[in-house]
Amino acid sequence: MGIRLGGIVIDANDLDLLARFWSGLLGLEITRREDGWISLGPDLALQSVPEPKTVKNRIHFDLIADDFAVTIARATALGATPIGGLQENLWQVWRDPEGNEFCICVS
Repeated sequence: MGIRLGGIVIDANDLDLLARFWSGLLGLEITRREDGWISLGPDLALQSVPEPKTVKNRIHFDLIADDFAVTIARATALGATPIGGLQENLWQVWRDPEGNEFCICVS
């Protein structure tokens, strides 16, 4: 019997806010919408939860940017905020509009 990763799900208080952010940042279309659930492309989804994010994520995305400057400008315009500066000239930690951490990496 095998096992495989079916996708990644991000908890959200405001599904529409995070759907706009992640679809805009990653260029993913909304592929499914139900009460409390939005799928973006085949592998990423958002689910509605009542509690806010309160601690640092234990798992995060490393997003590889073809053009770092363009990507951080787009992330900022979509509502992301940086946490500190560029590390080792390779990556920068960011928060999405609900505080979920992710990294934008130089390709």
